[in-house]
Amino acid sequence: MTAPAPLLPSHVPTLSRADHAALHDLYVRGTPENTLRAYERDMIYITAWKAARFGAAPGWPEADKVALAFVLDHSRDLSGGPEDDPARAAAQALVARGLRRGLACPAPATLDRRIASWRAFHRMKNLPSPFESPLIRQARAKGRRANGRAPAPKSAHPITREVLETLLATCHGTRRDCRDRAALMLGWASGGRRRSEIVSLMRADVGLKEFAAKGLVWIALTGTKTTARGATPRLVLKGRAAQALVHWIEVGGISDGPLFRPVSRADRVLKRALSPDAIYQIVRHRLALAGYPPDFATPHGLRSGFLTQAALDGAPIQAAMRLSLHRSMAQAQKYYDDVDIAENPAADLLG
Repeated sequence: MTAPAPLLPSHVPTLSRADHAALHDLYVRGTPENTLRAYERDMIYITAWKAARFGAAPGWPEADKVALAFVLDHSRDLSGGPEDDPARAAAQALVARGLRRGLACPAPATLDRRIASWRAFHRMKNLPSPFESPLIRQARAKGRRANGRAPAPKSAHPITREVLETLLATCHGTRRDCRDRAALMLGWASGGRRRSEIVSLMRADVGLKEFAAKGLVWIALTGTKTTARGATPRLVLKGRAAQALVHWIEVGGISDGPLFRPVSRADRVLKRALSPDAIYQIVRHRLALAGYPPDFATPHGLRSGFLTQAALDGAPIQAAMRLSLHRSMAQAQKYYDDVDIAENPAADLLG
């Protein structure tokens, strides 16, 4: 993926053209693709907002008054404001372009992410960020507190083992069925993999040396959202999940290249890799075949379902995190807390 031009480090006079090109390449290779895509979306939004609000392109470094306006404009509900409010007019322009859903105050997490991107753009250009000033940092903290809300779950429901079994029951004998079964089981049993991690797997990342003797398949992820490329520990598949993956490799004729690939209507396996959106479509399709509403769960339900099931089965959270690769115990603990509080005897005191 090619990084958008505004995100690249600005040319430094003391660097040669070759060094600048190497630095450009390093930023692209050293940044996860999902992060690059998020940067690109945020840059588009920031550029459109600055044009609508101030009639200008982003400045490098950005002026303090612009950064403060960005925080204030996105920390209040603009739907009830006067028609001549510049913040409201800018928001309406963004809504018209499909960059903003409405005039209501956006989620604090969304604003935090865009500010984090804007700060990153300044770092890439070796420039000071206005968002580091005490006034703007305090304004952001107050806005986060004033507009705090419970984060919306990435999946309406976790795909627990019971739900997963109903999805697997819809996979029968075609190559597409074999692929979907393997993708779902790998995504769930290896610790709840993100869809980008599933589709980025290559055949070379799958080790089968211990499958015949021990029934083990080793998975080498090149990198995840929480681990650096080359520093991700190997993961293991056992039992039915390992068998399903090996079966897909055999029937799909996967000797090298991408592990999970599109399958044509004629049940022919193609050479290119699946896109992350394809995992969303697989989950949605299998949910529908199993009789669930299409919006019952998203691919993140594989991740939340793995941790929820681990909690239900009494697996230590540290053991679950060894597979899920959560960096924060507090984040993983949320799934355990949801299970623990439901089983807490104190919840039954009234009978």
